[in-house]
Amino acid sequence: MPSLLSLRHYSHELLSHSHAHPQLVFGLSGTLEFEVAGQGSQVIRQTLAVVPAGARHACGSRSGSQCLVLDVPSEQWLEQRLGAHADASRRLLEQPGPLNLAPAQSQLVSWLAASPVNDPVIAEQGAALLLASLSSERPCLDAIQRLPLSVIDMHIDRHAAHPLQVADLARLVGLSTARFHVRFLDEIGQTPMEYVRFRRLQLGRHLLQTSQLAVGEIAARVGYHSQSAFTAALSRQFGCTPRALRQLRE
Repeated sequence: MPSLLSLRHYSHELLSHSHAHPQLVFGLSGTLEFEVAGQGSQVIRQTLAVVPAGARHACGSRSGSQCLVLDVPSEQWLEQRLGAHADASRRLLEQPGPLNLAPAQSQLVSWLAASPVNDPVIAEQGAALLLASLSSERPCLDAIQRLPLSVIDMHIDRHAAHPLQVADLARLVGLSTARFHVRFLDEIGQTPMEYVRFRRLQLGRHLLQTSQLAVGEIAARVGYHSQSAFTAALSRQFGCTPRALRQLRE
């Protein structure tokens, strides 16, 4: 079993392995590409990745990344050091994936990273403090984890003229394609590609009502290869032709 807390620098080489104990990886600087149990994420400052015991995970950083790593000891250690927080910590450590840190938690991580973490007292107390803090703040952390729809909307709008795949959007938010599809359907009520189609048509309607661009030009800008296909899609979605929508402009 390694030391409880350690500072680690990751290079561009991809590492893939598993271990018998849970692990928390806190970002300090740079960007670490991380995947655990098929779920992709980026570990940066003020975020962490949870690696359950025995979970296969891979990580690497092209430009270099420094992280604070907490290798969680035995069940007995959790009971002895965390007391009433032990059960919540177990639940935290069983769920793979990324989490965001609250400001106070981020300050604690930074303080520990600047401390002699090879000192057994600092390592023991620091690891216990981090786990207790994460366990007590978990409801807040879970609330942060909803899909960032505004970021997704901006990406769709910026690339509306080009082919978009579910994998592109999944990569944007640090999830595997399959996990993103399930999360999106659950939270938004549409599949990702249904939403992309609707967003493109919304953008097309906006351009029709706010610009003098030709219909064919607008169709191309929102990803339709022909004016007729764009017109048919608009009619199905909004019950109006491009000409009718333009007449509705304010």
